[in-house]
Amino acid sequence: MSAGRPTERSGLHLALRIFVTLQTAAILFQGVTAGQLLNGTDSMKDVHATGSAAVHLTALVQLVLAILWWRPGRGAGWPALVSLLIALLGFVQSAVGGSHNLAVHVPLGMTLLGVSAAFLVWAWSPRSAARPGHT
Repeated sequence: MSAGRPTERSGLHLALRIFVTLQTAAILFQGVTAGQLLNGTDSMKDVHATGSAAVHLTALVQLVLAILWWRPGRGAGWPALVSLLIALLGFVQSAVGGSHNLAVHVPLGMTLLGVSAAFLVWAWSPRSAARPGHT
């Protein structure tokens, strides 16, 4: 490894950790606003809609970071696949929500939060910082 490579990897790791955290927070925020909507607080509709943009933006940045993490010699490939799954589920979630299909929208949101939370636990674990091929 070159002298700059560990620093580059640790900077990338920190960025990935930050965006996994932001992604999970954005999804959790969506759950909070969804609960308020289901409770009859119609003023949260625009907030919930705007929150979906934050979910999509953080998902796309997280996906790019996870792909950079995966590049040969850097890290495992599965975080990129999980990030892709989260991004795709987020877009499906928006489409289903836009069609007002709560029977699918609510459980899918819970699934999305669960996947994101599990990824968050991994991102902040010491294992995530292990050498490439050992994560």
